[in-house]
Amino acid sequence: MSDSLDRLYLAILAAKDLDPATSRTARLMKRGPAKMAKKLAEEAIEVVIDAVNGNREAVVRESADLLYNLAVLWASAGVKPEDIWAEMDRRERLLGIAEKLPKAAAPKMAEPARPAVRRPTVALKGRRLSKHH
Repeated sequence: MSDSLDRLYLAILAAKDLDPATSRTARLMKRGPAKMAKKLAEEAIEVVIDAVNGNREAVVRESADLLYNLAVLWASAGVKPEDIWAEMDRRERLLGIAEKLPKAAAPKMAEPARPAVRRPTVALKGRRLSKHH
Protein backbone atom coordinates (compact mmCIF):
# COMPACT_ATOMS: atom_id res chain seq x y z
CA MET A 1 0.00 0.00 0.00
CA SER A 2 2.71 2.49 0.85
CA ASP A 3 4.21 2.16 -2.65
CA SER A 4 0.89 3.19 -4.20
CA LEU A 5 0.48 6.10 -1.80
CA ASP A 6 4.07 7.16 -2.37
CA ARG A 7 3.46 7.16 -6.15
CA LEU A 8 0.20 9.07 -5.66
CA TYR A 9 1.99 11.64 -3.51
CA LEU A 10 4.73 12.14 -6.12
CA ALA A 11 2.09 12.53 -8.85
CA ILE A 12 0.31 15.15 -6.73
CA LEU A 13 3.56 17.07 -6.27
CA ALA A 14 4.11 16.94 -10.04
CA ALA A 15 0.56 18.15 -10.77
CA LYS A 16 0.23 20.89 -8.16
CA ASP A 17 1.62 23.61 -10.42
CA LEU A 18 -0.26 22.59 -13.57
CA ASP A 19 -3.11 24.63 -15.03
CA PRO A 20 -6.05 24.56 -12.58
CA ALA A 21 -8.41 24.56 -15.59
CA THR A 22 -7.19 21.09 -16.57
CA SER A 23 -5.84 19.62 -13.31
CA ARG A 24 -8.06 18.75 -10.37
CA THR A 25 -4.98 18.57 -8.14
CA ALA A 26 -3.80 22.05 -9.16
CA ARG A 27 -7.34 23.37 -8.65
CA LEU A 28 -7.53 21.93 -5.12
CA MET A 29 -4.09 23.28 -4.25
CA LYS A 30 -5.01 26.73 -5.54
CA ARG A 31 -8.20 26.79 -3.46
CA GLY A 32 -6.24 26.25 -0.26
CA PRO A 33 -6.29 24.06 2.83
CA ALA A 34 -9.89 24.80 3.83
CA LYS A 35 -11.24 23.52 0.50
CA MET A 36 -8.90 20.52 0.64
CA ALA A 37 -10.07 19.70 4.16
CA LYS A 38 -13.71 20.01 3.09
CA LYS A 39 -13.17 17.59 0.18
CA LEU A 40 -11.38 15.14 2.49
CA ALA A 41 -14.25 15.27 4.98
CA GLU A 42 -16.84 14.77 2.23
CA GLU A 43 -15.02 11.68 0.97
CA ALA A 44 -14.69 10.26 4.50
CA ILE A 45 -18.43 10.70 5.03
CA GLU A 46 -19.15 8.95 1.72
CA VAL A 47 -16.98 5.99 2.78
CA VAL A 48 -18.86 5.79 6.08
CA ILE A 49 -22.27 5.94 4.43
CA ASP A 50 -21.37 3.27 1.89
CA ALA A 51 -19.93 1.03 4.62
CA VAL A 52 -23.04 1.39 6.78
CA ASN A 53 -25.17 0.60 3.73
CA GLY A 54 -23.07 -2.49 2.99
CA ASN A 55 -22.02 -1.30 -0.48
CA ARG A 56 -18.55 -2.84 -0.79
CA GLU A 57 -17.83 -1.59 -4.32
CA ALA A 58 -18.72 1.98 -3.37
CA VAL A 59 -16.49 1.72 -0.26
CA VAL A 60 -13.60 0.77 -2.54
CA ARG A 61 -14.24 3.66 -4.96
CA GLU A 62 -14.80 6.25 -2.25
CA SER A 63 -11.76 5.02 -0.28
CA ALA A 64 -9.59 5.69 -3.34
CA ASP A 65 -11.05 9.22 -3.47
CA LEU A 66 -10.42 9.59 0.26
CA LEU A 67 -6.77 8.58 -0.07
CA TYR A 68 -6.29 10.94 -3.01
CA ASN A 69 -7.72 13.89 -1.07
CA LEU A 70 -5.68 12.94 2.01
CA ALA A 71 -2.48 12.91 -0.06
CA VAL A 72 -3.36 16.32 -1.54
CA LEU A 73 -3.80 17.71 1.97
CA TRP A 74 -0.50 16.12 3.05
CA ALA A 75 1.33 17.75 0.15
CA SER A 76 -0.22 21.11 0.94
CA ALA A 77 0.75 20.82 4.62
CA GLY A 78 4.33 19.74 3.85
CA VAL A 79 3.71 16.25 5.23
CA LYS A 80 5.46 13.43 3.38
CA PRO A 81 4.25 9.82 3.28
CA GLU A 82 7.44 8.75 5.08
CA ASP A 83 6.38 11.00 7.99
CA ILE A 84 3.18 8.97 8.27
CA TRP A 85 5.01 5.64 7.94
CA ALA A 86 7.45 6.69 10.69
CA GLU A 87 4.51 7.52 12.97
CA MET A 88 2.88 4.17 12.15
CA ASP A 89 6.16 2.38 13.02
CA ARG A 90 6.37 4.29 16.31
CA ARG A 91 2.80 3.35 17.19
CA GLU A 92 3.40 -0.28 16.29
CA ARG A 93 6.32 -0.39 18.72
CA LEU A 94 4.11 1.04 21.47
CA LEU A 95 0.80 -0.77 20.99
CA GLY A 96 0.86 -2.97 17.93
CA ILE A 97 -0.02 -2.01 14.38
CA ALA A 98 -3.77 -2.55 14.76
CA GLU A 99 -4.23 -0.24 17.74
CA LYS A 100 -4.82 3.50 17.78
CA LEU A 101 -2.56 5.43 20.11
CA PRO A 102 -4.58 6.99 22.95
CA LYS A 103 -4.55 10.80 22.93
CA ALA A 104 -2.94 10.86 26.39
CA ALA A 105 0.01 8.79 25.10
CA ALA A 106 0.71 11.06 22.12
CA PRO A 107 3.94 13.01 22.57
CA LYS A 108 3.68 16.73 23.12
CA MET A 109 4.56 18.59 19.96
CA ALA A 110 6.79 21.67 19.87
CA GLU A 111 3.91 23.92 18.88
CA PRO A 112 2.08 26.22 21.32
CA ALA A 113 -0.46 24.58 23.57
CA ARG A 114 -4.04 24.93 22.45
CA PRO A 115 -7.11 24.58 24.64
CA ALA A 116 -8.85 21.23 24.33
CA VAL A 117 -11.84 21.37 22.02
CA ARG A 118 -14.57 18.78 22.27
CA ARG A 119 -15.75 17.60 18.93
CA PRO A 120 -19.45 16.97 18.44
CA THR A 121 -20.51 13.35 18.60
CA VAL A 122 -22.49 11.92 15.71
CA ALA A 123 -24.47 8.73 16.13
CA LEU A 124 -25.29 6.53 13.18
CA LYS A 125 -28.53 4.64 13.59
CA GLY A 126 -29.17 1.25 12.06
CA ARG A 127 -30.99 2.68 9.07
CA ARG A 128 -29.75 3.18 5.55
CA LEU A 129 -28.02 6.45 4.92
CA SER A 130 -27.90 8.32 1.67
CA LYS A 131 -25.33 10.57 0.10
CA HIS A 132 -26.30 14.06 -0.93
CA HIS A 133 -24.46 15.58 -3.87
